[in-house]
Amino acid sequence: MPQSIEHLLQQPEGKTLEFKRDRSSPRNVLKTLVAFANAAGGSLVIGVGDSRQALGVADPLDEEAPIGNSIADGISPRLVPNVELTSIGDRTLLIVEVFPSSARPHYLNSLGPEQGAYVRLGANNRQAGPDWIAETRRAAAGQVFDEQPMPEIGVDELDMPAMARLFGPARTLDEKTLQTMKLLRTEQGRLVPTRGAVLLFGKTREQHFPDAWIQCGRFRGLDKVDIFDQHEVRAHLPDAVEEIELFLKKHAFKTARFGAMRREDVWSIPLTMLREGIVNALVHSDYAQRGTPIRVAFFDDRIDIESPGLLLPGMTIDDMKSGVSRIRNPVVARVFREIGLIEQWGSGIRRIFDEASRQGLPEPVIEEIATGVRLRIRLPQQHALNQPASDSQRGEVSGQVDSLRPNKGVNAGVNAGVNALLDLVIKQPGLRVPALASSLATSPKNVERWLRQLKAAGRIEFRGATKTGGYHAKP
Repeated sequence: MPQSIEHLLQQPEGKTLEFKRDRSSPRNVLKTLVAFANAAGGSLVIGVGDSRQALGVADPLDEEAPIGNSIADGISPRLVPNVELTSIGDRTLLIVEVFPSSARPHYLNSLGPEQGAYVRLGANNRQAGPDWIAETRRAAAGQVFDEQPMPEIGVDELDMPAMARLFGPARTLDEKTLQTMKLLRTEQGRLVPTRGAVLLFGKTREQHFPDAWIQCGRFRGLDKVDIFDQHEVRAHLPDAVEEIELFLKKHAFKTARFGAMRREDVWSIPLTMLREGIVNALVHSDYAQRGTPIRVAFFDDRIDIESPGLLLPGMTIDDMKSGVSRIRNPVVARVFREIGLIEQWGSGIRRIFDEASRQGLPEPVIEEIATGVRLRIRLPQQHALNQPASDSQRGEVSGQVDSLRPNKGVNAGVNAGVNALLDLVIKQPGLRVPALASSLATSPKNVERWLRQLKAAGRIEFRGATKTGGYHAKP
């Protein structure tokens, strides 16, 4: 054992450690060993009481062979753990050490491969679902989910203008480049999009991946009982980063700080940490899993970011915190890196913890939950909501700026969305609602509302025919 038994007995049970009094429940013992092998490995210590006292096993020499036989007969594919006897005082403990297995998924023979596979969730064993089993089998076959081709659709299903906008004019997006980035693959003699390409830029993404969207909510208080505001983000995944950030800013506060000859806006939420957490969720979510979108929940004291999909086999939370990274969606990750949303492989979570320390915030919490992984970021100040929001307040930036009034100029007191829209119309005249919404990474409904405000203030107008015209700033 790499750790002394005294040190091991002081550790809490968790993803890689479990204590048992005896082998009186042989199936539960095998479940734990299967779960360890299917996850990040672990140690099962037999002969330990509920208060963590060393009780020992009754007859040490008669314990070692039976548990080995039980493992050999009860688990498939074959599992070969390290079984040893360790003394502490006058007591002898039986320790079964399981290593992460490349033969996963392991399962109980008595239940079969579909019902008998277990994974480790915190200190508990949980029956593995079909999505996890399918992902594990793909990994064993050397397949990656988002690199797989989608021969049922064509390249015209990809939003090429959005792709060009995000990569910028310096990058030529020809067929060779798109194949190099594994956005396109040759299948039966023709080029087709990969799953990663459709996740990133698919025009009808949710027809193929119905849960590939982000649910944002602002809750009153510290739980999910009373929802104050909500928003569904269905933009292309790279654009979703800004749209989620805009939702969070909408419920935060902004103050001005003046330094040497310039003004700096300071937000009441740690945007750098949150942006890293959002990007991490979009890159590492299990998009093959059904029933659970990515969720971003804003409470009075914290923001939780939940992404579907348990940690990849072999990974632990401590690995994540130390900067170890295994990428579930390499196509998505590469595009995010190419367009500047990822700075360095595996550095995002580490930067979140470093930034929390720099700002004097409580250490963020990462935990595996029933549907995947949750990142919890504590806020530097309470954001209590005392009054219910009216319909007109929903969708507006709260606590940051005054609402638009007829006697004010547009730039004198409008929300951030209106200012951003006006700037875009000035710089790129002639755009219509869909293009404006795509450029601002927001919904067409928001754009239409902001356009009405700008029209009422006399700052923009629609020029040209209905089908070909667009919005222009008034002189």
